[in-house]
Amino acid sequence: MPYELEKQVAIASVIQAAKLCVQIQQDRLAAAIEKPDFSPVTIADLGAQAIICQAIAAAFPQDVVVGEEDAKLLRQPQMSEQLEQITAYVRIHVSEASADRVLDWIDRGNGKVGDRFWTLDPIDGTKGFLRGDRYAIALALIENGEVKLGVMGCPTLPLDLNQPQGERGVLFVAVKGQGATQIALKTGATQPILGARTANKSNFRSTESVESRHGNLPLQRAIAQAVGMTAEPLSIDSMAKYAVVARGEAALYLRLPWAEYPDYRENIWDHAAGAIVLEEAGGRVSDMYGKPLEFATNAKMLNNRGIIASSSDIYDAVLAALQEKV
Repeated sequence: MPYELEKQVAIASVIQAAKLCVQIQQDRLAAAIEKPDFSPVTIADLGAQAIICQAIAAAFPQDVVVGEEDAKLLRQPQMSEQLEQITAYVRIHVSEASADRVLDWIDRGNGKVGDRFWTLDPIDGTKGFLRGDRYAIALALIENGEVKLGVMGCPTLPLDLNQPQGERGVLFVAVKGQGATQIALKTGATQPILGARTANKSNFRSTESVESRHGNLPLQRAIAQAVGMTAEPLSIDSMAKYAVVARGEAALYLRLPWAEYPDYRENIWDHAAGAIVLEEAGGRVSDMYGKPLEFATNAKMLNNRGIIASSSDIYDAVLAALQEKV
């Protein structure tokens, strides 16, 4: 099957990164480090990026990674304790890890968009991770502007949202033209995902960010109501929102520009893996004007505004409702 080796490398490395994140949470070391742009990062973000970039470099030495993080902050002398902690956690999974190698592996995520590259968000939903809530480790392979492979690890997401106290920890895998799959992180049990072809009437609701500043919530809720959604939106951190639509546990995810930042453009690593999982599960994804998401030219999606991600049967109605409102 096409992309079989890439898929296996991606799955194995995301599973290792998920284990690292879970261990750091259990050890109560998931404290935030403030980046120059005032956004939070943790030793788990950096350790996860090191593990995944090392795996890609070992299997595909010519491939580049366009990632969210870099090691600039970690190279500062006052960060030596955090670097030591990260190195120790990474060494559990990659025996040859040293401080210098970990720094170099993290900085492999500084690649540029090209004909073939990977894009990585080592922890999408860092604030959710810090709260002990939902987050995702998101990795995608892009060739000639098209997402070919996506893997999302969601260590705290239940296998079934209708059983919130049940087993947690899910891996979502999708290859272009090969469908989407859910894998239980604990048992390895695998099942196909087809929940986004038609909206599940018992879960006919939207999903939105826990963080109110991550989108135009009033407009997003107005669009949901316009297509007949009356249930309370499902609040969930991270790219896991794509996954719950893919599983049919919600039917719509909108991320629309908010008034304070009308010129905001999305990052490719925040959407590539989730988009292919949803599309391969039968759903549709575009920007707010119906344009395909563009991953070919820049780490920022400069030619797109906003996101529509939905089950296929309601997509046209959502797009029409949105065009009436904006």
